[in-house]
Amino acid sequence: MLQVARRGALSLGESLPVVRAFAHSRLSAGGEGLDRDGRPDLYYTIFALALLQALDEPIPGAVVRQNLMGYGTGESLDFVHLGALARCWAVVGNLPQDVSGSILKRIELYRTSNGGFDGDLSATHGTAYGGFVALGSYQDLDRPLPNPLDLVQSLKFLETPDGGWGNVPGLRGGSTNASAAAVTLLHQLEMPVNESSGRWLLNQMHPAGGFLAMPLAPIPDLLSTATALHALSCLDLELAVKAKERCLDFLDSLWTAEGGFHGHWADDHLDAEYTFYGLLALGHLT
Repeated sequence: MLQVARRGALSLGESLPVVRAFAHSRLSAGGEGLDRDGRPDLYYTIFALALLQALDEPIPGAVVRQNLMGYGTGESLDFVHLGALARCWAVVGNLPQDVSGSILKRIELYRTSNGGFDGDLSATHGTAYGGFVALGSYQDLDRPLPNPLDLVQSLKFLETPDGGWGNVPGLRGGSTNASAAAVTLLHQLEMPVNESSGRWLLNQMHPAGGFLAMPLAPIPDLLSTATALHALSCLDLELAVKAKERCLDFLDSLWTAEGGFHGHWADDHLDAEYTFYGLLALGHLT
């Protein structure tokens, strides 16, 4: 994803300086990413750092590392923020080995009885997003995922009759982000993916460009667009030229001169997360 986002950054041209300035503004002096309200948040630190990496900007590694040390082994963090801690450590490096092992032990606490992962400790079925966070954490900390086939099998429970995936079992229709997460997981684990999944994702493209979060969503959004394009690239499926042009027009409609991307047409806020997804989508389209 980072490699593709770097390619997207190369396409910014004269807009590159304002995006760089925006990226730096998303990291506090204390080395934490800022959320949409300007408050420090470990989750947003992922994207503040990723933006700087994609833009080939220097990262204040010592400051960020000192901030991360304050989280210890992640004992106070929920599942998503444990994954964020692993990701951030992977960026700045020099992670103590005992912290690495402890983070992954805590990640494993969220493993469900069907082999997947979910942020709810009482859940019995894993979600596609949970699997994505867990596998990413193991990859970030350079450890093999235990029992990967159990995770693959858990995804079978999330398949929907229309050819996609949902985030809970028994749904009649899929959602774009869950389907993209499932495809990406299977690709990373070198497992085959049914061709119908690619067709399902392609069918979520809005006539004006961009992808819908689910078939009945009223408007496309940037997260769904970026994740769908990334999953389609995992399947070696490329959009037609006209479709790419419409998606680029959609991205342009979300761009602001402040250097960031809005999440969708009705979104008034800017943040590092959606701006990274903007670069990711641009990278796939260019």
